[in-house]
Amino acid sequence: MKVWPALGIVLIQALLCLGHWLLYVTAVSFWPLGIETRYVLALALAVLSFSFVAATLPSFRWTNLLVKVCYTLASGWMGMLNFLVWAACLCWLMALPIHWMDAVNEAQARAWIADVLLALALTASLYGFVNARRIRERKLTIELPNLPDAWRGRKALMLSDLHLGHVNGAGFARRIAGIARRLNPEVIFVAGDLYDGSKVDPAKLAGPLAEMKPRLGIYFCAGNHEEFGDETAYETALRGVGFHVLHNELTDVDGVQVAGVRYADTTYPQRLRGILEKMKVDRGRAAILLNHVPNRLPLVEQAGFHLQLSGHTHGGQIFPFTWITQRAFGRFTFGLHAFGDLQVLTSVGVGTWGPPMRIGTAPEVLLITFERAVA
Repeated sequence: MKVWPALGIVLIQALLCLGHWLLYVTAVSFWPLGIETRYVLALALAVLSFSFVAATLPSFRWTNLLVKVCYTLASGWMGMLNFLVWAACLCWLMALPIHWMDAVNEAQARAWIADVLLALALTASLYGFVNARRIRERKLTIELPNLPDAWRGRKALMLSDLHLGHVNGAGFARRIAGIARRLNPEVIFVAGDLYDGSKVDPAKLAGPLAEMKPRLGIYFCAGNHEEFGDETAYETALRGVGFHVLHNELTDVDGVQVAGVRYADTTYPQRLRGILEKMKVDRGRAAILLNHVPNRLPLVEQAGFHLQLSGHTHGGQIFPFTWITQRAFGRFTFGLHAFGDLQVLTSVGVGTWGPPMRIGTAPEVLLITFERAVA
């Protein structure tokens, strides 16, 4: 195992242990638990603290029902843990003003605080699970300079971050294909992380996507999660169901230039600069770039692209990561924004990574109507 991934796993495990320890300390301090109950709780939390890492590591090497179930349950628990930890922190904060009470009333007040905050944490978790399965269909219009007449009023479907794997399987892919058929776009753009990176049968998961048959084709660029697994196998499976995999290349789609770059090659500015320069974008024609992460925008603008389609951020997916992501990507975290002459459209994605929940964001597919920009 490489050094940095190993250090990342160690850090995640340390944070999980810390979170479970805080839950235990809060529970025994705010509820009148007996000795036997405390032992059971300590054992249960100790096991759960290792569940996510223990379920994740096998998911990159094997694919079977046991691995799928264990990973789904562990990732769901990790999402719940986030809100339970926040509830535990609030317990201690809200308990500060009640120290003036007598011992009996203080104990009752502390138990009441813990009960209410636990209920809120569980309610938030339940909402997050349900919200993550409610896919929104968002519509917007994008104006591009030098757009061919044939593209005026043309509709394109943008997808990103399906994360097909142990949580979102073939059934999820079939659902996305059904949405695509109903919206009936003329072209589909997929801005990376179609796969989660876990050990799966990529052809089986991609199979339902063959039902998406837009007239002008489906165009895909690889995201960072494709690199977690067998990127070549993923791309082979996608080509097998009719995808155009844009592996650092530019193609013509009925008069519009469409290009895609691999995530790995966007992490090094000089490498990306060289790739974009070799594409030799015709500045007199509309040009669209699929780039998984909404970054390196000065290089993309300089290369002559008019629109970049990105994903990756998930909008943070759940609090407090929604706040952290906003700090990292600013206004390009989601939505359509301008960077000089370049427009950047970032989708929060249609799937989930890690905890299968969303709070503060909503899964989406984007139906774009293209129009010609007025000079």
